[in-house]
Amino acid sequence: MPSAWNTYLPLLALWCAVLAIASLVVRELGVRCLRKYPLTALVLILSLSSFPLGAMYKLSRPYRTRILAMILREKSAPISPGMCPMFPPDHIWNRRVNELPVDPNSQRYVQQMGPDDKLHADFGLAGGYRYTVTDGTAPNNQITLESSESDPGPYHIPDDAHVEEGTDEHVLVLDRGRCLLYELFGATHTGPGRWTAGSAAIFDLRSNRLRPAGWTSADGAGTAILPGLARYEEVAAGRIAHALRFTTRRTRRAYVWPARHFASASNDPSLPPMGQRFRLKGGVEISGFSRETQVILTALKEYGMILADNGGNWYVSGALDSRWPGSMPREFAQLHGSDFEAVDVSSLMISPDSAQARQ
Repeated sequence: MPSAWNTYLPLLALWCAVLAIASLVVRELGVRCLRKYPLTALVLILSLSSFPLGAMYKLSRPYRTRILAMILREKSAPISPGMCPMFPPDHIWNRRVNELPVDPNSQRYVQQMGPDDKLHADFGLAGGYRYTVTDGTAPNNQITLESSESDPGPYHIPDDAHVEEGTDEHVLVLDRGRCLLYELFGATHTGPGRWTAGSAAIFDLRSNRLRPAGWTSADGAGTAILPGLARYEEVAAGRIAHALRFTTRRTRRAYVWPARHFASASNDPSLPPMGQRFRLKGGVEISGFSRETQVILTALKEYGMILADNGGNWYVSGALDSRWPGSMPREFAQLHGSDFEAVDVSSLMISPDSAQARQ
């Protein structure tokens, strides 16, 4: 994934150049002379403030949509069970892992990922992923793809599809007419029916087919994003019956089933590979949490969570929805990395090229 520094380096370089020129002007003319020329002083002040003001604007962009979502009480689009399955019932994302053995590398993975770091709800009243649900009538798009690991299409993405603000610029579209999921990374809407994307993937939600080995998707692990989100409608119904998506800061240059891609240059064996499954330890007491938080934590015990990308340590992904309880982030923060363990799911694998899992 692109480094956040790429966003700020051009501004920083410009600011350093302006600072150097300003220092020369002040040195040659002197402060007293500048008082005689207020316009010159004003230009210098505005120039010197360009970087911090630009950086503040850039930092504020990812929150504009979230703040509006909170004010407007935005709800995520419903995905009813009869609409399209989130992959078949025997798909590995939909398999319980609470009785599987602990991975032999569990302890050193957790140690590297931060045993004292708090569990983080990367969603809430005004945060999380936005996605678009269509009825299958959206026309075929013209899409320019930068990565050769992208599916060629066709893509049926409406012009008003939500684009994630920030460096990743994800677009998630569930086409319920075709039961297809379109996911883009680095997406830009360039005109009516036209999009560009750094990488893109199409998932047949009725299939266990995995992406080709070594191929990325809109996610670092080459997996789908939407099926791994915590969605409010599931929590309101009282049950999440699938694994959740999560991130950690440092990963290994490797991936394990069902992931298809890595996002690291490190070969440190103590770092977790993409696709590694973790679960909340069975002995962790959750009865004191709110009902909504208990639903999610129960899913983390039964189905666990799959490492899908580099990001914050122990960041669990969910859908943007104003109905999330305001107490949920604080409740999540009561748990830590040491409350989790890596799971060995290899016994469920039927084929490395299929997500179908044994009973």
